[in-house]
Amino acid sequence: MKIHLYKLQNGETRYKFHIYVGVDPLTGKEKATTRSGFKTKKDAKDTYLALQQEIQNGTYGKVAKDTYGQVYDLWVEHYENTVEDSTFLKTKRIFKNHILPAFGDYRIANIDTAICQKHVNHWAKKLTRFRMVKNYASLIMKYAMKHGIIEKNPFELVDMPIMKKKINLDDEEEEFENFYTREQLIQFLECLESDSNQRRIAIFYLIAFSGMRRGEVFALRWADINFETQEIRINKAVKRGENGLYLGPTKNGDPRTIKIDEKTLTHLARWKEVQVKLFKTQGINTNTKKQLVFSNTKNNIQDPHKTTQLLKTFLKKHQLATITTHGLRHTHCSLLFEAGASIKEVQFRLGHRDVKTTLDIYTHVTKKTKSETINKFTNFLSDTASNDKGATKD
Repeated sequence: MKIHLYKLQNGETRYKFHIYVGVDPLTGKEKATTRSGFKTKKDAKDTYLALQQEIQNGTYGKVAKDTYGQVYDLWVEHYENTVEDSTFLKTKRIFKNHILPAFGDYRIANIDTAICQKHVNHWAKKLTRFRMVKNYASLIMKYAMKHGIIEKNPFELVDMPIMKKKINLDDEEEEFENFYTREQLIQFLECLESDSNQRRIAIFYLIAFSGMRRGEVFALRWADINFETQEIRINKAVKRGENGLYLGPTKNGDPRTIKIDEKTLTHLARWKEVQVKLFKTQGINTNTKKQLVFSNTKNNIQDPHKTTQLLKTFLKKHQLATITTHGLRHTHCSLLFEAGASIKEVQFRLGHRDVKTTLDIYTHVTKKTKSETINKFTNFLSDTASNDKGATKD
């Protein structure tokens, strides 16, 4: 152990040492580090011995100063290259709003299951999708394991809270079901026919009769609609990245071409005529291959979330049952099942990659289906009882 004395410019004395720390696995060259600034020889000796112990244990340079936030910075740089800009933006928001405020300043080597459990319990009390937040937080620990910073992921031993839903017995209102029955949709479409806003008519007719996601609707170009074959090509969607809105792939990444009905095509054709006249007054030529079907007032990409207020105003005006834009997609799917479409047909039309998604979300769908289920049961019992009586008489 060689500890050296040296002098500062102001004449004060300090101690320093030089210590061998191992071989660089990339270059094969020996590595050493110098520590200085110790006021006493004892301080320098204690630090030297502590470093020596870390080197012998194989922990030197791995967990000494890495915080969760620092490891996140390394992870997020890699993660950005593996996902869509819109997904990357959403993920960064989750970390910024929930995970980094909780874990950012912790030394990652000191995070144990108890700390993870405490924060997961806290998220569970205030967040509906707390499991998703927990899974994202766990990704940083997995990254740290992969790079030899820590040995175990403490999130793996966390017990997920079960949120007990309390029922207010004084509240007699029915739970909001985000879809229409066949009769409700017919009423909605009749009111839509009388609307003075041709753009709104075209948007909601298209969603109701195609089941398209609103991001897919606002990514459509006129070149994607074939009026002769009555087909629509769906191969992109509006996404939001750090630099604003852009056109990216559909949610499952796969393009699809679907058939569309004549009435919806008629409303689209009428909207096209109106669009041409509106933008002509601004000196904008809409007769191009890249022209969006539903652009904003400046003929740029429209934010799909604008449909929320557009639909809300319409429903209030006509005193119709509450539904969201996505609820119209639910409705399209549920009525397809009711009309006898196969699971595969519905899966393809709605652009679900996994057939389980189609079943999990939509098989509980309409009140008519629910009533038919119990009718089948009671009819079965009645028929069985009648047959048994007939057999006894014989």
